[in-house]
Amino acid sequence: MKEDKVLTTIDGMNGLERALKRAGDIVGAVILLVVLSPVFLYIYIKQKLSCPGPAIYSQERIGKGGKPFMIYKFRTMVVDAEKDGIPQLEQMDDPRLTDFGRTLRKRHLDELPQIWNVLMGDMSFVGYRPERKFFIDQIMQHNPDYQLLYQTCPGVTSVATIENGYTDTMEKMLRRLDMDLDYLRNRSLALDAKIIFRTLFNI
Repeated sequence: MKEDKVLTTIDGMNGLERALKRAGDIVGAVILLVVLSPVFLYIYIKQKLSCPGPAIYSQERIGKGGKPFMIYKFRTMVVDAEKDGIPQLEQMDDPRLTDFGRTLRKRHLDELPQIWNVLMGDMSFVGYRPERKFFIDQIMQHNPDYQLLYQTCPGVTSVATIENGYTDTMEKMLRRLDMDLDYLRNRSLALDAKIIFRTLFNI
C-alpha cells in the first residue's frame, strides 16, 4: 500500500489536467491524421518502392500499468534487422538503416504512425518514451524507479527525446529515466505545450 501511495503522489497533474490532456490527445490525433494523410500516403508509397518489406512495422512496448502494447512506426531498417532474435539498441546512424529510412529517422518522420497509438489511448503526445521489456529489465537493475513511470501513458515526445537523443547506451537510458521522472513530478499542460513546441521547432 505504501508503494501505491508513492505512485499516486509523484504525478504533477491533478485529475482535471489529466482529463484535459487526454481530450487534447484525442482531438489533436484526429486532426493530425486527417491533415497529414497525404504525408502518410507519400511515405507509404515511397517506402514500398524504395525497398522490399512492409512500410509500417509494429513492436511490443511496455506502457501504462506495465502492460504491453504494439507501437507503430514507418520502417527505417532492413527486414530482419534483429534476425538473431536479440533486441538491439537503435542508433542515429545505424548501419541497418535503409537510405529512405535514414531520411525518415533524421526528421523523426518514422514516428508519425504513433499518432494512431495516441488516438487509441496507448500513448500520449507528451510522456516518457516506451521501451521494450528486455531493456526495462536492465534499466531497473540500475534504478528500480523506472516502475514509477507506469502510472502514466508513454509519449511520442519528451524532454529526454529532445535533449538526450537516441538512447544507444545504458548511460543514456539512465539519464533519460532521470529526465522522465523529473517531467512526471513537474508535468502540467503548460509544460506539455512547451515540449510540443520545442519538438516541432527541432523537426
